[in-house]
Amino acid sequence: MAGGGQGRKLVELFYDVVSPYSWLGFETLCRYQHQWNIDLRFRPVFLAGIMKETGNQPPAMLPKRAEYMMSDIKRMGKYYQVPLQIPKDFFGMVIRSGSLSAMRFITAVDMTQPQFLEPASRALWMRLWCRDEDITQPDSLLAAAGEAGLPSEVAQKLLAMTSTPEVKNRLKETTEVALKYGAFGVPSVVAHVNGEPQLFFGCDRLELLGSVIGERWLGPVPTASKPRL
Repeated sequence: MAGGGQGRKLVELFYDVVSPYSWLGFETLCRYQHQWNIDLRFRPVFLAGIMKETGNQPPAMLPKRAEYMMSDIKRMGKYYQVPLQIPKDFFGMVIRSGSLSAMRFITAVDMTQPQFLEPASRALWMRLWCRDEDITQPDSLLAAAGEAGLPSEVAQKLLAMTSTPEVKNRLKETTEVALKYGAFGVPSVVAHVNGEPQLFFGCDRLELLGSVIGERWLGPVPTASKPRL
C-alpha cells in the first residue's frame, strides 16, 4: 500500500473507542496529519477480538496495573490536552459493557459516511471517557452521531446497518488486518515505509514513529492552538 502524494507515507491507526490510550493517539495524529507528510487512515477495530486472538487481557484486570492506570490516565490526559476522565463504574462501563455496538456503528460510518469518521469517533470517546455516558445503547449511538454532525435520518440508517453481515464482516476483517500486522492491543499504528509496514504500539510511541518516517516530533500538541475537541 502506498500514500496518495509524492513522498507521502501511509499511516494507519487501528483503534477502539473503549481504549483511552487510543483516544490520546487519535488526537495526536489528528494534529500531526497536517504537520507531517502523511496520509492518515483511521481503522476501527474490535479490541476484545484482538485480545482474544493474542491471549492478551485488559491492563485493568491486573490489580496493581489497574491502580497505576487510574493515575496514569489523568496525567496522560493533561499532558496530551485531551479531557480524559475515568468513568465512575469503570469495570461496568469499560470491561463488562464493551464496545462491540459502538465499533460496529463506527464501521458503518466508515463504510458509508467516511467524512464523519473522525468526529463520530471523537464523539464516542467524549461520551465514555469525558462525560461518563453510555456508548452501548441505540439512543446513545444516535446522540453521538448527532454530536458529530450526522443528520438524524442518516444516523438511523447507520444504526440499522450495524446488524448487517456487511458491517459485522468489515469490522472483523479490519481486526484481522491489525492482527496480521502484529497488533496485540490498541492503539496500533502501522506506518508504510519503503513498501514495508512497521508497527508501533501505544500513544507513547509516536515520537519514534516520527523518527522512522523522517518527521520532526514537537510533542503531543505541536501548535499553540488548542485541540479541537
